[in-house]
Amino acid sequence: MAETAGYMQGMGLILWIIAVIIAIIGIVQLIQGQILLGIILLIVACLVGPGGYSIFRGRSTV
Repeated sequence: MAETAGYMQGMGLILWIIAVIIAIIGIVQLIQGQILLGIILLIVACLVGPGGYSIFRGRSTV
């Protein structure tokens, strides 16, 4: 179980870094006048981040 926890923590860090990079690109696009692309990239950054929605996670059963 400890190995799985370490793996998930590492994946969370990678997802967070990817989300930050996408968000920075989105902000740059907004500054350059690409409003729609910038907004889309910011939304994608929110979804990719570790607290966001994951397509790899199955439906949770309570």
